[in-house]
Amino acid sequence: MPAPKRKPATPAPSAPVANTRASKLEKLGLRTDMDLVLHLPLRYEDETEIIAIQQAGMMGTSVAQVEGVVTACDIQYRPRRQLIVTIADDSGQLVMRFLNFYGSQTKQLAVGTRVRARGEIRHGFFGAEVVHPNYKVVLEGAPLPDVLTPVYPAGEGLSQVFLRKAIADAMQHIEWRDTLSPAQLAAQQLMPFETAVRLLHNPPPEVDEHALEDRSHPAWVRMKFDELLAQQLSLKRAQVARRAKNARALPVVGQLSAAFLATLPFSLTKAQQRVVAEISVDLRASFPMQRLLQGDVGSGKTVVAALAAAQAIDSGYQAVLMAPTEILADQHFRKIAAWMEPLGVRVAWLTGSLKKKEKLASLAMIESGEAQLVIGTHALIQDSVQFARLGLVIVDEQHRFGVGQRLALRNKTTSENGGNEAAEKSAVAVVPHQLMMSATPIPRTLAMTYYADLEISVIDELPPGRTPIVTRAVNQMRRDEVIERVHAAVQDGRQAYWVCPLIEESEALQLQTATETYAMLVEALSDLRIGLVHGRLKQAEKQEVMDAFSAGACHVLVATTVIEVGVDVPNASLMVIEHAERFGLSQLHQLRGRVGRGSAASVCLLLYQSPLGHIAKQRLMTMRETTDGFEIARRDLEIRGPGEFLGARQSGQAMLRFADLTTDQWLVDRARDLAQTLLQDPTPAKQATVSAHLARWLGGREDFLKV
Repeated sequence: MPAPKRKPATPAPSAPVANTRASKLEKLGLRTDMDLVLHLPLRYEDETEIIAIQQAGMMGTSVAQVEGVVTACDIQYRPRRQLIVTIADDSGQLVMRFLNFYGSQTKQLAVGTRVRARGEIRHGFFGAEVVHPNYKVVLEGAPLPDVLTPVYPAGEGLSQVFLRKAIADAMQHIEWRDTLSPAQLAAQQLMPFETAVRLLHNPPPEVDEHALEDRSHPAWVRMKFDELLAQQLSLKRAQVARRAKNARALPVVGQLSAAFLATLPFSLTKAQQRVVAEISVDLRASFPMQRLLQGDVGSGKTVVAALAAAQAIDSGYQAVLMAPTEILADQHFRKIAAWMEPLGVRVAWLTGSLKKKEKLASLAMIESGEAQLVIGTHALIQDSVQFARLGLVIVDEQHRFGVGQRLALRNKTTSENGGNEAAEKSAVAVVPHQLMMSATPIPRTLAMTYYADLEISVIDELPPGRTPIVTRAVNQMRRDEVIERVHAAVQDGRQAYWVCPLIEESEALQLQTATETYAMLVEALSDLRIGLVHGRLKQAEKQEVMDAFSAGACHVLVATTVIEVGVDVPNASLMVIEHAERFGLSQLHQLRGRVGRGSAASVCLLLYQSPLGHIAKQRLMTMRETTDGFEIARRDLEIRGPGEFLGARQSGQAMLRFADLTTDQWLVDRARDLAQTLLQDPTPAKQATVSAHLARWLGGREDFLKV
């Protein structure tokens, strides 16, 4: 039922102003009345009490609200242009200092005007003083608020006064009906929805301000629970919807799979065997698999992916593997093709840098079905790519692709009935199985919250023979010692990486760049062969350098983070990371994983520039203390929070606004259990409750939660 038309309490602004405000509200995600009502305060200001100026001046540097009459208003020019306004009450006087101001404020704050001001009052040279206070002109005897004043998240051009009025107006028009029953509220020990929302927007003065500030107040608990419940309902409903779709069952683990395992020069770890079995069961189903394969750097995910592809090919269908960079895609192609092609599998290669003739040849192989396995980059999602019988999609480093890119590949569906047009119209659309891989381990809390619609497999065991990597943090003032260490490693028959964060000089970030470092090392290590690879090189140039390094013809590889994933050179045993304080934990861990792949003891040196900030110190300390990717991921979550950890904008995950996964895990568990209970009850009343809750909290944005 549509909401009734609003009757503005004051004359409506002109159309251009209204439209401008609407667009600014939309930038904050505020499109409906319910969006406004759920736009909850960041903090509160206590404007319920006025303190005498003399008393406020004796309180140290605490925030206080005073009221007085303007006795002087002057613009001064020493030491800089500023507006100095003096107000006084019966107890004393206060200087209000404005370093940035409008000319109209001199008229607004004319002598004789009564002003109510709030801010951090300090004792200055000329007595009590406050810089840039919040103030308003009032009449004598004007009533004080009887609730705390909310301060909302705001964008440019949106004042707190406007937001408060818009939210108050919206609260008169929304449907307040609680989406949880009295029995559910009692079982979860939750406040009613309307009570909680009204309290958060207008908390009484006697409320526990500390509980409001740290969001432990029961009103905040209700908001967090509702938000988590909406997320869990959406993800679990997406899982149910996926299972209702059709996929090609891939039941055959046959000749190719057996031959592939027999030719491997190593045995699978127990963790790999367990994960292969989990994927194999999923591939036999007639609904699409959507499984996330997690494994630390070097745990052997590629072999597992190859075995999944072998099952698809054994069953008569095509498999495709998409990687985020050409370097990573090329590594996969070389490794997997070397395994598969001797067994008679046709492997196609498709990237954006292919010449037209080569690209057309690959496209023809894919469309005809001659290519049983296709490996490439995002070029695979182009409209020109048509599969004959696509059964399995594998996405490596899935978090590096946007939602649209992942869905575009998954949605390259064909029909079970081919042939004439009538048959095509009656055909049943099918969705390929999807296996997503990530070398960035995801803590259990995040997995439960953001991947509730996925099955998750974890390779929690490294292959035997991998040597531990020793990590050291080194001040860049000791660069000469590091260069000597590199030279010694090469003299000992080993190779080294030297990673830099930028390609060329930036005035904003005076960092050692890849090109500068390359020139420095060429001069300092003149008897060694130094290579340089970065994102702006043409693919053929990159590949030439990488091939030389892989073959041992290049001793030291200077690179940007293009080598973060996929590069596998067992003879490289030394990693130097320039300006390590600029990298995130996940990236540092990925880079470190390029060494330690052979039998030689490996070392990672984190060159840093002091002084270090608190977060940078935490990161470097974590890297020194552990090589366990899951422990690093847990600490990364603590440092960065879930939004940045998951790459929210890129992955499309709808981040939580109110719940904090580091402190609210108990609410995640409760919300998940209630979501399961609600979805298992098919009665119209329960399903109406689910729909109402999702509409309230997600509106039309439910698809953003789907991976």
